[in-house]
Amino acid sequence: MIKLKNITKTYKMGNEIIYALKNVNLEIKEGEFVSIMGPSGSGKSTLLNIIGCLDKPTEGEVYIDGIKTNDLDDDELTKIRRDKIGFIFQQFNLIPLLTALENVELPLIFKYKNTLDEGERKRMALECLKMAELDERFASHKPNQLSGGQQQRVAIARALANNPPILLCDEPTGSLDSKTGEKIMNLLKKLNEGGKTVVVVTHDINVGMCADRIINIRDGEIVDYKQ
Repeated sequence: MIKLKNITKTYKMGNEIIYALKNVNLEIKEGEFVSIMGPSGSGKSTLLNIIGCLDKPTEGEVYIDGIKTNDLDDDELTKIRRDKIGFIFQQFNLIPLLTALENVELPLIFKYKNTLDEGERKRMALECLKMAELDERFASHKPNQLSGGQQQRVAIARALANNPPILLCDEPTGSLDSKTGEKIMNLLKKLNEGGKTVVVVTHDINVGMCADRIINIRDGEIVDYKQ
């Protein structure tokens, strides 16, 4: 499902070359639940951004669901992100003026434009909220009317809207208390059991241990795998 070959990512600061990633090789199979762990500055978020086609490597090849993404233009990369990947972030990234239901509807609007009936779009968005285990009565609530855990469930529902095979999660419990975070991880495990490939970036060992496989990264290099 995800394949990285000899990935290097560098940045130039004055005359100095900074290596964010160094010759990373990684394969993640369809239906796996993988955590990428490492301290701040280790390169784990850069790695997630490259997997998610939000950034391009300086060197190496990236394959998502068998598609080589390196040479795709912006429109083609947008289509990959839209159809193949659901993103879940630490800060939820919900639009504050929209209700929970409207936030989940957004990806459907972008994908289907005027080809999907409004009633069907709302039905699909409600179904995603149910998949994220959020009660339908919260559909009309705006983000500031929801708890952190409820906001993260809305974010998960939004990530599910276009039924992507991959969920990429960047510190999905980082803004939550431990009990709420545990519930979110249980939800991600349930979605994985339903067939989603889940990749979680975290520095929290308790979150990392929820995965089937742990990948440790340090100073831009994968240092070991744990099965």
